[in-house]
Amino acid sequence: MSEQTTRSPLLQVENLKMYFPTGRKEDGKPICVKAVDGISFQVCPGETFGLVGESGCGKTTAGKAILRVLTPTEGRVIYDGQDIAKLPLTKLKPIRRQLQMIFQDPYGSLDPRQSAYSILKEAIQCDRKQRTKAELDARVNELLKLVELDDYMSDRYPHEMSGGQRQRLGIARALACNPKLIVCDEPVSALDVSIQAQIINLFAALQKKLGLTYIFVAHDLAVVRHIADRIAVMYLGHIVELMDAEDLFRNSLHPYTVALLSAVPTTDYYAEKKRTRIVLKGEVPSPLRAPKGCPFHPRCEYATEECRSVMPPLQDVGGGHCVACYHQKKMNG
Repeated sequence: MSEQTTRSPLLQVENLKMYFPTGRKEDGKPICVKAVDGISFQVCPGETFGLVGESGCGKTTAGKAILRVLTPTEGRVIYDGQDIAKLPLTKLKPIRRQLQMIFQDPYGSLDPRQSAYSILKEAIQCDRKQRTKAELDARVNELLKLVELDDYMSDRYPHEMSGGQRQRLGIARALACNPKLIVCDEPVSALDVSIQAQIINLFAALQKKLGLTYIFVAHDLAVVRHIADRIAVMYLGHIVELMDAEDLFRNSLHPYTVALLSAVPTTDYYAEKKRTRIVLKGEVPSPLRAPKGCPFHPRCEYATEECRSVMPPLQDVGGGHCVACYHQKKMNG
């Protein structure tokens, strides 16, 4: 884990929205799936920013919108001082090599008809610079070494590799473009627990060696806490809490974050016996018809009429710890 810097942010996300039209109307207005509904945060160079939440909360869609895999419906994505949210593709192309993504499913994200060498060669040559065969070979071997794969793996195809090896290859492919910012979309969730630890340690080592900046998307709070400097918790397209990683387990203030933490398993038998598991009532509302006001209020025991009518702003309660809740003082005891 790298120390958070005090330099200018590498990335600023301001009021980012990603809506998907359904083609239907209600009261004359088009019905949209509000996958991401006005999130804001910034990421400093060399930092790991964790984006967590349960399935369907919009975290992966947010990552794709930041990278312009999807064009945002609204908002600004300021990368290295330039707003790329609405930038034409012709002007975006030179920037894209600096922004890479590592996918959740390493097998599904790799071409099964290409060897590791061919996959890496293709990524290296995206800049269309002329290179000799010797230069390509050297760069491929360098990338394999960076992700701790042996040279002979360059001749192997994805189906001839283990899950951990395939994910290392996916990481090497992202590194082939010499990126500054990498969005990691649940990169360890499809791997065995023992391999997860190895990949997380690899991410940390690469960050230290290459000065990388990560947005780490995940649903496993324990994993994110281990690698992230700061963590944002998402619920139904909104950021409901943003804090330093150290504050996640000791000073969470939003009822949703507290409920998520109560479900994280622990190896301490006595601590497990003492703690209370919080079971949230109801289901996550549909992003097609998100509730008015706070998106969490239908499942919150502290909800009041104000919660049901007005969306609470994400406010700093001290030390950069931000919470979108009218009743966070109750959570703090």
